[in-house]
Amino acid sequence: MGGVTETPVVLRPAAVLFDMDGTLIDSEKVWEIAIQELARSYGGELSEAARTAMVGASMDQSMRIMHEDLGQTWRDPAAGAQALEDRVAELFASGVIWRPGAMVLLAAVRAAGIPAALVTSTRRRLVEVALDTLGRDSFDAVVCGDEVTANKPDPAPYRTAADALGVDIADCVAIEDSTAGIASARAAGAVVLAVPCELDLSHLDGQTGIHLRSSLEAVDVPHLATLLVP
Repeated sequence: MGGVTETPVVLRPAAVLFDMDGTLIDSEKVWEIAIQELARSYGGELSEAARTAMVGASMDQSMRIMHEDLGQTWRDPAAGAQALEDRVAELFASGVIWRPGAMVLLAAVRAAGIPAALVTSTRRRLVEVALDTLGRDSFDAVVCGDEVTANKPDPAPYRTAADALGVDIADCVAIEDSTAGIASARAAGAVVLAVPCELDLSHLDGQTGIHLRSSLEAVDVPHLATLLVP
């Protein structure tokens, strides 16, 4: 007689891997201000398509997108990145705003004793400013855009985070708001909770390993665990 095969129950994720901009903090609007100011200082106006392409991109990618969109590929990307970072640092210093439900979920993950990592395309300099709001003891590992061999959508950032935490990436939930970040986490092997901020992610709903929610409000640790059950 054959036995009944039961669906395995996952009590909790091995780790939760959080994106920063647009996921934990409502910083995309800050980036929007700085990016548009920089484009106008170049005497141009950034297209909506270019701005969308910059969401979740690394600084190098963003500068390339901006300069190509403005028809100014001769510009120094390092100088542009420096100017952009300087302005964002000024805006971050006045405080950053949490995304709905993000602070409560992060606190719940920490209270449950689950390892947490911050995995962001943003460079360390700006992350350090944001950590004044997020809390430096909120994460067991912090992976920044200028500290990995390749950036999102490459899987390197999420693989680096899992390695730093000493966990199997397949047992982790990554929380993301951008297509580049989702692609990075999935390529690394994590299950993804996708919560849109500036981008429409509806086309990803139902894809293997991707779970779409409109907000982090009402998301708790037991819910994250259910995402790992096949």
